[in-house]
Amino acid sequence: MKHGTAKTEAFLRLCAVLVLVLTACLVGFDSQTKYVIFIYRKATFRDLKCLSVLVYVVSVAAGYNLLQLGKCSKSAWCKENLKGSNIYVAWLCFLLDQVAVYVTFGANSAALEASVLAIKGAQYFQWMKLCNKYTRFCFQIGGALACGYVACILMAWISLISAFNLFRLYSPKQFLLLKSRG
Repeated sequence: MKHGTAKTEAFLRLCAVLVLVLTACLVGFDSQTKYVIFIYRKATFRDLKCLSVLVYVVSVAAGYNLLQLGKCSKSAWCKENLKGSNIYVAWLCFLLDQVAVYVTFGANSAALEASVLAIKGAQYFQWMKLCNKYTRFCFQIGGALACGYVACILMAWISLISAFNLFRLYSPKQFLLLKSRG
């Protein structure tokens, strides 16, 4: 891995970790209590299962990127020890980066879909609008979803770097043939 690429990957991973943690905190700590029809009702992320799933998914993605950040910082001094298994490590990093992006994007999109239902309601199913009662809660969830999509974009860039690091090990002249180590 070139030094500039490693720095860029480390910076992107650090930014992704920060944005993912911000997303998890915004969703996880968001709540609002309102007096609704003679009772106090508290809206939390646990009211929508997809928001609970989003908290777990972005937390795991942040942990994964934090572990990979440790690998990025160690890659300079342990490069000689990984000569034989470089291709396997590159494939593993590439596949895990892809999984992290897709799962995070899927969880964020599912939470967005449920949030749109909370904003608009569904007359046909007799689901009422919730965001006209819990406006602060909904605005904070909206900000968290925006942060989640920013994290997905950052992780997509990380995945591009991971793909570059993998496919630079292959020969450009023959299909799936590793470059000679001369």
